[in-house]
Amino acid sequence: MFVQINKEEFLKEVSKKAWYQTNNIIWTIIFLYWLFSGIDFIYAKDLFFQFFIVRIIITLVIYILFVYLQAHKYNYRILLHVTFFLLSVTSALLCTLVNAQDLNIYFLLYSAIILFFNIQVFWEPINSIIQTLIALLLLAIFFNIFSDYSIDIFITNGGQYFFIIALISCLIPNARYKVILREVRSQILIEKSNEQLKSQNRDISEKNSIIDMQYERLRKLDEQKNSFINIAGHDLKNLIGSIIMSTNLVKEEESRLSPDQKEFVGYISQSAEKMQYMLNKLMDVREIESPEMKFNMEIFDINAEVLHVYRGLIETAQMKNIHLIDSILKLPLNVKLDKVFTGQIFQNLLSNIIKFSQTNNSIKVITSLQRQRFIFEIVDEGIAIGQEELDMMFNKLKTLNDASGHIESRLGLGLSIAKLMTQEMGGELSYRSDENGNYFRVEFNVIN
Repeated sequence: MFVQINKEEFLKEVSKKAWYQTNNIIWTIIFLYWLFSGIDFIYAKDLFFQFFIVRIIITLVIYILFVYLQAHKYNYRILLHVTFFLLSVTSALLCTLVNAQDLNIYFLLYSAIILFFNIQVFWEPINSIIQTLIALLLLAIFFNIFSDYSIDIFITNGGQYFFIIALISCLIPNARYKVILREVRSQILIEKSNEQLKSQNRDISEKNSIIDMQYERLRKLDEQKNSFINIAGHDLKNLIGSIIMSTNLVKEEESRLSPDQKEFVGYISQSAEKMQYMLNKLMDVREIESPEMKFNMEIFDINAEVLHVYRGLIETAQMKNIHLIDSILKLPLNVKLDKVFTGQIFQNLLSNIIKFSQTNNSIKVITSLQRQRFIFEIVDEGIAIGQEELDMMFNKLKTLNDASGHIESRLGLGLSIAKLMTQEMGGELSYRSDENGNYFRVEFNVIN
């Protein structure tokens, strides 16, 4: 999270901080400065009354200036300079008027005022240096005008302490100024960061609301889809039941059938039984997506199953003038899978390739054994269906545009179910479509 501070807002916050510090200084002076008359009463009784009046007047002047300058949004430095100067005038004048034995007290009092100012003040250090030089200049002027004793007495009776404290205190504003600038910058960064976080939190809340709405919409669509599948499945079960009943009636007249007719009736009977088995499993699509999907695992020759599917689709291919090329291994390869679902995977893949392939095309059906893995491949070297459309075919409830340009609406369940069944039984299904055509590949582990 990147936060920028512009110069205008930074100076505004610095000014607020400076006025806060200035308020502390001014109100401390207003409440305490007139109390210094108590020291005058003890150590300079002859000057007590005059300087009591002076201190009261200076306090009032400082208060009036404070109210006026703050109301008119003047620079706070003007108020500090005027206040410092007024206090310096009073303190420097007293240091030159009191008796020599009381000089230590008033020099220390003057040093305390300068030290207090430099500890509390927030301004550039050059301002403190200027005020210290003014203080020294005022002492020099008032000494030459009013003092009755020598410069040595003036310096040795507190003057040296005042000079040292005044110089050392000038170092304080520099560090204080830098620290407060850092504090102001940090404060602005924290406030702006908090605002950004609040804004992001509002955005997240809004997006969560949108996600909740979309989730509810998807949930309703899923319910509609499942309802449709259940209705369609129920109707299909009735149709398949009729097919099975019809084939059973035909089998009762087996003696009157030719060998080819018996073979075709056998294909119809097996296909109907497989469809019935599949429907019992697929009535609820959610069952397919669940890790608790139960398969009837058995050991069988997977090459024989591929060959059975291949032979069952030869006539379908011929109807579109598509030539199926048999590259199926003739040696047995045993696997432990659900035989019905495995056959349906091959059935779905090959029937869909035939359906969406160009007429007068050749499709290779290949099986092989590679590193203890059974490999089933379909290679269609005709016009590519397109990777994007293949992706749509392998997802439920999608609409597919076939290569011939005719739009076919479909549930999109066949291939997506084939992919899910392959994964659930521990296999892998991959596909691609590029300039070389369309390629499908299924892998399963074989057993020794």
